[in-house]
Amino acid sequence: MKYFLDAAKLLLLDLASTLLFLILYLATKNLAVSVATAMALGLAQIGWQFLRKKPIDTMQWLSLFLVLGAGAATLITNDPHFVMLKPTVIYTVVGIVMLKPGWMNRYLPPIAMEVVPDVAVLFGFIWAALMFFSAALNLIVALNFSVVAWSAFMSIYGIVSKVALFLIGFVTMRTIGRRRRARMALLAS
Repeated sequence: MKYFLDAAKLLLLDLASTLLFLILYLATKNLAVSVATAMALGLAQIGWQFLRKKPIDTMQWLSLFLVLGAGAATLITNDPHFVMLKPTVIYTVVGIVMLKPGWMNRYLPPIAMEVVPDVAVLFGFIWAALMFFSAALNLIVALNFSVVAWSAFMSIYGIVSKVALFLIGFVTMRTIGRRRRARMALLAS
């Protein structure tokens, strides 16, 4: 359970700026405040890592770059269509980054890296597929619905789809890992 909670914590930290933006925007309908606050959180997270002298993973840098770049463009244009289409670009970029085998290693305990590294690579590709599907879905919703409807739908979809895939991946890797460890123990005896 400890490894599950550690991985869930890392996933939530990676999504924190996006979740904060969506919550603030749904609550206030204030685009500038929502974007600026999410950007500040992204900077604070990296700053905290620097202060603690912790390494900053590639996905963390990517997340910060996307939060700051997309946030700045949103503040400059103040165009709701840009805001609505921005996640399509972000999902696509993240999906491309997730095509690199091993990106999930940061989220895995050492035992998983030892017993199920092949399954982790497979789930890395499944995560990439989810990002590409999410990009296409966002494009469809952004072009056919209001800002409020888009925001509510994509917020719920974004959280539910990621939590569901996270749980499926965790349970699958744990189940396969236990079977493989039992098989390894039998072969060793």
